[in-house]
Amino acid sequence: MMQFDASTPRNYDGWLLLVFVLVAGFLAFIYQTLTPYQSNEASVSALSYHVEAEEGSSLTEVMASSRNTWNPVSNPVNLGMHEAGHWFRFTLPARASQQDYILEINYPLLDNVDVFVFDSSGQTLLQHFVSGDERIYIQRSLLVPTLAFELPSTSGALQVYLRVESSGSIKVPLRYWEKERFVSYTASHNLMMGLFLGVLFAVGVSNFFLFITNRSTTFFVYSGYVFSLALTIAAMHGIGYAIIWPELVWFQGRAVAIFANATIMFAVLFSDRILSVSRYSARLSRALKVVAGLFFISLLVSFILPYSFLIKTFLIMVSFTVIFTLSVGIWIAIKGVRIARYYAFAWFILLLSAFTASLDNLGIITSPVPSNFLLMLGASIETLLLALVLAINYSHNREQVFAIKEQALSQEKAMLKTREELLNVQQQYQDDLEYQVQERTLELEVALRELSDANQELSTLNTTDPLTGIRNRRHFDKRLQAESRRSRREQTPLSIALIDIDHFKQINDDYGHTVGDACLSQVAARLKEQLKRPGDDVCRYGGEEFVVLLPNTELTGAQQVAEFMRQAIADAPLDIDGNKLHITISAGVASSVIISDGLQAELFNHADKLLYAAKAAGRNKVIAQQLPGQTS
Repeated sequence: MMQFDASTPRNYDGWLLLVFVLVAGFLAFIYQTLTPYQSNEASVSALSYHVEAEEGSSLTEVMASSRNTWNPVSNPVNLGMHEAGHWFRFTLPARASQQDYILEINYPLLDNVDVFVFDSSGQTLLQHFVSGDERIYIQRSLLVPTLAFELPSTSGALQVYLRVESSGSIKVPLRYWEKERFVSYTASHNLMMGLFLGVLFAVGVSNFFLFITNRSTTFFVYSGYVFSLALTIAAMHGIGYAIIWPELVWFQGRAVAIFANATIMFAVLFSDRILSVSRYSARLSRALKVVAGLFFISLLVSFILPYSFLIKTFLIMVSFTVIFTLSVGIWIAIKGVRIARYYAFAWFILLLSAFTASLDNLGIITSPVPSNFLLMLGASIETLLLALVLAINYSHNREQVFAIKEQALSQEKAMLKTREELLNVQQQYQDDLEYQVQERTLELEVALRELSDANQELSTLNTTDPLTGIRNRRHFDKRLQAESRRSRREQTPLSIALIDIDHFKQINDDYGHTVGDACLSQVAARLKEQLKRPGDDVCRYGGEEFVVLLPNTELTGAQQVAEFMRQAIADAPLDIDGNKLHITISAGVASSVIISDGLQAELFNHADKLLYAAKAAGRNKVIAQQLPGQTS
C-alpha cells in the first residue's frame, strides 16, 4: 500500500484552490448555459394536493372529493417521504403562441405517475399519460431522462390531475415549456451532463490504468469510487434508465441505492488507505473496514429490500459515516500530516452538500438548488480533490522510492563485503542445518499423519450411530446440505426415503428394549445391504426412523430402492435371542431437483408427509411422489 510521510515539505494549497475554482467555474458554466432555457414555473396555478386513503382512490372519487381534502402547495412541490399515493391538481394557462407545449416533472425517480389532462371546463378528458420508474422507459410519452408529457393541442386553459406514488420522496417540480425551448434545454442539459459524467469516467479509467501498471490497490479503490459515483449521479438524473438499462424496471427502482452504497463503500476504503490510518490507530482502521463492510451488506440487500426502507437507512448511515471519516481526517491532519488537510476539506464539501440534499429529500427544507445538483457540486469537488490527494501521495511515494533506492545501493555495497565473509561461515554450518531440517521435517510429517488419522477417527465416531453402526443424523444433515448444493449446481435429481419400523413400540413392550435395540441394528444392516452405489447413504435419523439419501436418483429409481428395502425386511423374520420377529417397515419417498436455497427442507418434509401417508394406508407400504411444483 502507498504511504506518505508526515513531514512532506511541499505545499499544494495553490493546486487545491485551482481545483476548487475550476470545478466551481465548470458548474457555473453549466448553470449559465441552462438558465436561458428555464421554463415558466409560475404558469402552474391553483396547485393543491390530496392524500389517498389506504385503499386508494380513483380519478372519479378524487374529482368528486370535498375541497377540504385538498391542501394548497407551492411549486416546486417537496412533501418528503410518504408511501401513500398523492393527487395534485392545477391549471395551465391558455397558450401564448401556436407552438406545442410540454409539461415536465423534473424529478425522474418517481415510481408511478399518471397525468390526466382535461379541457378548461374540467369535464372532458383530453389525454392520459403514464410514466415513472416502475414503467418501461420506452412506454413514456417523450423519451427523455426526466418525466415529460406533450400536451394536447388546444388554445384554452387546461385542467390537470396528477397522481404520484413513490417509495422515495414525493417531489414534483413542475415545469411548463414551449416545445422548442424544452428541446433546446434538454439538448444543452444532456450535453453538460455528458461532459460532467465524461470527466468522471476519464478520471476513473485513468486511475484504473494506473492500478494495472502500478499494482496499487489504492488506485483500484479510487477508480471504483469514481465509477460508482458517476453511476449514482446518472441514476439520480434518469440518464442511466434512459441510456444504460432502459428495460430493467426492477433495477431502476434500486439503482440509486445500489450505486450510492458502492460509492460510500469505496470512499471509506480509499480513506483508510490514502491516510494510512493503521499507522496511527489500528482500531480506527478496523472501524473503517467494518463501516465499508456494512455498506457492502447494504449494497447486497438493496437487491431485495424495499427502496423506501433502504434510502432512509442509507441517509442515516451516510450521515454518520461522512462525519466519522471527516473526523478521522481532521485527527490525522492535527498530527501534522499536510495531505490530510486536503482530504478533510474534500470530505467537508461532500458532507455539506450531502447534508443539504438529505434534508431536501426528507422534505425538512426546500433548497433553491435541486438536491441532485447539490450532490453533483459536492461530489465533483470531492472527487477531483481526492484525485489531487492521490496524485500528491503517489508523487511523494515515488520520491521516497528513489531516495530509498539510492540508500539501498550504498548499503548493498557494504552488504556484499559482509556477505562474502558470511558465505564461509554459512557453508560450514549448511550441512548440519540441512540434516536438522530433514530430521525435523520427518518428525513433523509423522506427527501430521498421526494427527490426520486421529481426526479421521474422531470424525467417524462423531458421525456414526453407536447402536446400529450406520451413520447418524449429524452425518445426514451434512450430506443433505452437500448433495443439495450439487443438485442445484448440476441440475440433477435428489431423492430422500424416510423409513419407519411399523409397531416398533409394541416390540419394546413385548420383548424389552434390549431386543428392540438388536432389532434396530439388524434392520439397519439389511437396509444398508440394499444400497449398491457408493454415493448412496442410509442413516439413523432418530428412534426407529431411518433416512436414505439417494443423490442423482429419479423418483422411479428411489421408489425401487425403498421397495427392495421393504421386501428385505418383510420377507425374512429377525432372529433375536431365539425370538422370530416378523416386522415390516413403511417408507415415504420424495424426489426433486434442488433449484433454490431451502428446497431441501421442503423435500425432507414432503418425504415425512408421505411416510405418514404410508402408515395411514395400512403400513408395510412405500409411497413415492415428486415434490409438488416439479415434474418428474
